[in-house]
Amino acid sequence: MASYTVLFDLDGTLIDSIELIQRSKSYAFESRGLAAPPDSEWLAYIGTPLRAMFGHYTGDDAEVDRFIAAYREYQLENHDRLVTAYDGAGEALAALRGRGHPVGIVTSKSVELSERGLAHVGLLGYVDTIVGFDSLERHKPDPAPVLMALDRLGARPDRAMFVGDSLHDMHAGRAAGVATVAALWGPFSQADLAPARPSYSLGRLAELPALVARLAAETRPAAGA
Repeated sequence: MASYTVLFDLDGTLIDSIELIQRSKSYAFESRGLAAPPDSEWLAYIGTPLRAMFGHYTGDDAEVDRFIAAYREYQLENHDRLVTAYDGAGEALAALRGRGHPVGIVTSKSVELSERGLAHVGLLGYVDTIVGFDSLERHKPDPAPVLMALDRLGARPDRAMFVGDSLHDMHAGRAAGVATVAALWGPFSQADLAPARPSYSLGRLAELPALVARLAAETRPAAGA
C-alpha cells in the first residue's frame, strides 16, 4: 500500500514558540523606539514570512531589514530558553514514522532555524524534509510550499494532509488539494480557524496517528495505481 504523507507547520503546531515570537516582536519595535503592536494583532500574521509581517507597519525596505535584524537578535539569543515541543509531539511523530508515513515541515521560518528548533526539542530525526521561507519565492497561504514538500516526498495530494494552527496553513493546504487538519492545541481556536473550512480539527496531537491510520485506509489506492 502506498504511504500516506503528513505535513506539519512548525510554530504553533509542533513547537510552542509563541512566547518567543511575541517577545522578539516587542524587542524589535522597542529597538526602533516604537510601541509594539498588541500580541493579538501580531498573532494573526504568524505563519507568514517576517518580511511580510513587518511590512504591515512600514513600506520602507531598509526599515523592515532593521526590524528583522533586531527580531533575529532577540530570537537567536533566547531561542533555546523559550522553545518547547507541544505535548505528545514526539510520540505522534514516532508513531507516524514507525508506520512508514513520510513526514515533512512546511514553515515560514528559514530551514536553518527550523532545524535548530526541531533539534532542540528532539524532533529533527523524525522529519524527512523541510520547506522554509528560503526554499522558494512563494509562501503560505499560497499552495506552492505544500506542493514543493509533496514533490520532494513523491506524494500525491489525495494521499496527504497538512496539519497547522493558522488560517494561512489551512488555505495553503486546501489550495494544494490535501486534507487540512486544524491544530487546536496551538494559539488559535476552532472558531478562529473555521473560516478556512479545515477538513478535520483535533484538540490533541495524540489524536493524530489514529486519524492518519483511518485516512490511509480510506484512500488506499486501487491495485496497480
